Amino acid sequence: MAAMTDLSSVGSVGGFVPPPYPYDRLNELRAIAERHPGGCVDLSVGTPTDPAPDFVVAALADPATINGYPLSAGSDRYRDAAAGWVGRRFGVDVDSSQLAACVGTKEFVTSLPHWLRLRLPDRDTVLYPAVSYPSYAMGAMLAGCRALPVEVDERGRLLLDTIDDDDIARALCVWVNSPGNPAGGLEDLGMVAKWGRERDVLVASDECYVEFTWNGAGHSILEHGVDGVLAVHSLSKRSNLAGARVGFYAGDRDLVAYLLEVRKHAGLMVPGPVQAAAALAWSDDEHVEQQRARYRARLSRMVDVLGQLGIPVSLPDGGFYLWVRSPSGDGWELARRLAQEVGVLASPGEFYGDAARSYCRIAVVQSDRRIDLVEERVAAAVATAAARHARTNGS
Repeated sequence: MAAMTDLSSVGSVGGFVPPPYPYDRLNELRAIAERHPGGCVDLSVGTPTDPAPDFVVAALADPATINGYPLSAGSDRYRDAAAGWVGRRFGVDVDSSQLAACVGTKEFVTSLPHWLRLRLPDRDTVLYPAVSYPSYAMGAMLAGCRALPVEVDERGRLLLDTIDDDDIARALCVWVNSPGNPAGGLEDLGMVAKWGRERDVLVASDECYVEFTWNGAGHSILEHGVDGVLAVHSLSKRSNLAGARVGFYAGDRDLVAYLLEVRKHAGLMVPGPVQAAAALAWSDDEHVEQQRARYRARLSRMVDVLGQLGIPVSLPDGGFYLWVRSPSGDGWELARRLAQEVGVLASPGEFYGDAARSYCRIAVVQSDRRIDLVEERVAAAVATAAARHARTNGS
């Protein structure tokens, strides 16, 4: 069993002191990467850089959606569009009592433990993958809960049989992420749903990368029934709408109803123009297929680029990240090397858990033109190294 996240270092007698935001710790490496002609190629954060569909952007200017307060649950149009996408993608029928809007899924991830703790005050533990998106642990921390990492395999998939019975009894939920961030693994969601139901533990399934599944079709935990599960989906990655902050959660009818009421009281509402645009995005799949092709091509290019630098890496089963083991065993050292040699900013694996310190995550989100620049820099670095080797051997 992985060690529980230590919260003592971020608190004090005077109250909660937030830990440094992970990506703020990259400022030194960013400055190093910026020294290259053309500047830093930022592959540290999974921020989409390709344009959102024109017809979606145009809908943001609809004056009819401005005046009134939007529904916290989402408009009928928005919920119908999201439910329609679930039906097309996964063959699952959901209705309005099983689905509601959220103000971006990061907000939902970090606030869920707080709402669950209010509902189940005798439980205090959030289970999450030991190598994962840092907001799962942070959400627990912000709710005053225990953040308990669960051991994972080499692809970041949960090893549920390592969890102690006492921790299961205290669990508010277990987070599962498929395709996974950062390692790109695909979970057996049916198995995880069954595990949670047998132990009365909510399974919260973060599925925001599902459209970018490379090994077979994308899947949702909703395919295995809605009782005792929540699926969380976002338009940030799917439709390049990260700045719009819109997603939805769907699943267990009673839990969705509860969350909708508390979130309504908290004033959590997706803006009306955003809901109108988002409904169009959920209703269209063509632009997603185009984005899939872009990411798939960029992943392959970056695998080749890293290979030229003597850094082997495999394509992920899903997502748009490359999970790269550092040749030295130190993720920070590899991140520094990439910044110095080719002006690339990557994220050290430490950001995603103590078990990931020997890795780096590379988010292949920059434009083809910026990837071209990385290829040019790598070719120049390889040529320089070859020439140096030749001079050394000839001397």
